[in-house]
Amino acid sequence: MTGDRELAALQRRLTEFAAARRWEPFHTPKNLAAALSVEASELLEIFQWLTPEQSERVMEDPETAHRVEDEVADVLAYLLQLCAALGVDPLSALDAKIGRNEKRFPVPGA
Repeated sequence: MTGDRELAALQRRLTEFAAARRWEPFHTPKNLAAALSVEASELLEIFQWLTPEQSERVMEDPETAHRVEDEVADVLAYLLQLCAALGVDPLSALDAKIGRNEKRFPVPGA
């Protein structure tokens, strides 16, 4: 699957980036989970005081769109690094979780 290869390539690139800067000692699962939480909060901050309607139009402003994209990238980067540190395949984990949710929350009337 092409997406799997692209995701693995991005994970390797993140690992190499951290290794080149000797950041591995700091990239413990605990620290990566904390950093992920911080970055998710920074993404939330963009939307904090917006109405639902304003939040739906957030990508219309180029400056705000750029901030959203940067924070999404930060969240994804830390999530991928956390997965690498723990040996979790993020796409397999997501697939399994969707399957469990489909059983937990069946379509009404189906």
